[in-house]
This record gives sequence, C-alpha cells and structure tokens, in this order.
Amino acid sequence: MRFKAALLHLAVILGGMFPLASFASAESLQLVGFGDSLMAGYQLPQEDALPARLEAALVARGHDVVIANAGVSGDTTSAGLSRVDWSVPDGTSGVILELGANDALRGVAPEETERNLEAIISRLKGRGIPVLLVGMLAPPNMGEDYAQRFNRIYPRLAEKYALAFYPFVLDGVAAQAALQLEDGMHPNAKGVATMVERMLPVTESFLKTIKDKPK
Repeated sequence: MRFKAALLHLAVILGGMFPLASFASAESLQLVGFGDSLMAGYQLPQEDALPARLEAALVARGHDVVIANAGVSGDTTSAGLSRVDWSVPDGTSGVILELGANDALRGVAPEETERNLEAIISRLKGRGIPVLLVGMLAPPNMGEDYAQRFNRIYPRLAEKYALAFYPFVLDGVAAQAALQLEDGMHPNAKGVATMVERMLPVTESFLKTIKDKPK
C-alpha cells in the first residue's frame, strides 16, 4: 500500500488518531513522525504539533516534504514496537523516531527500552527506510544510576546503526515554564517552535541523505 493511500486508510480506521499533513506531489519526500505525546502534540491544535510545524519550516526553506503525524500520547517503546509495521506505510521516505519519555517516567528498565528501540530501527532499516533518531534524557528524580543507563541508549544506537541523530527532543524547552504547558512536561506552541528551530539543521541534513541515497 503506497504512502498516501495507506495514510488515508489509517485515518479512516483510527478515526483521526493520526492527523495527516496536507498531501503534496508524488515527488515530495514523505516522512512519518513516529512517537509519543511530544510528537502527537498533546493538548495542542494539530497545526501546532511538531510534525506540522517542522514540515512548515522545511517547506519555507524550499524543501518538498510532507510529515505525517504518527504520534500517540502515552506510547512507550513497547507500544511503538507493536504498531510500527502498520503505522509506517510503504512509500515512506524516512522516519523521525521519538520514543522513550514514557519509559523513563514509568521506570522501565533502560535495557528493555533499548531493545525495543533497536527492534523498531531494525524493522525500518529492513524495509529500506532511513531513520532520524530523536533522543530523550531521563528525569532527574529517577536517580543517577538510572539516568546514566538510560541516557546512553540513544547515542549508542545512533552510532551502531549510523543514524541521523538529535540528542534531546526537549532541548531548550525542558525546565522553561514559558515554553511548557501547565503540567511542566509538554511543550506549548512556543515550545514547539523552539524545538523546530533547534531540530531544523539536523532534519535538513537528514533530508539530504535521503535525497542522495542510491535509487
């Protein structure tokens, strides 16, 4: 099932669980933002969610790209692994993978988180789909030992699989009350704008590797 048809099919089945970016030409790079509430746009209008704002920024810089929002609030890496095969349709040019925050909040063993992320990456690479890995840092209340084990996951996987890598999804937003919702965890619209600004260079580099990939 090709990208556009598959995403439309998903939208019908899920009743809008994954709001879709506007469709572009067949030549557009078709990305999927695959993650949790930080990708889904928790409590935000969908036009302010990370995939939509990142797409708009890239288009404004001359890139022909569509980023579909396959974020599900509350998802752990285990939940992501269980749905990655059908959430990322055939014809996808690349995946922005952002998962792990809920694992850390729930105290999931970092070794399990790493196994799940590695399995997701392996499945995508097995389908020939490039991955931009977006990292997370463990919250301070989890303790130093947990943080050290958890925080090593993302750079290690990025190096092992030679992935494009953005180390911390909430860089510039974490602990900044003016950029967060009242829960002190999720970004508000201004916070998403900060995330997009900081993610833009690595995302543009990721697009270049996709375009340069041998056909």
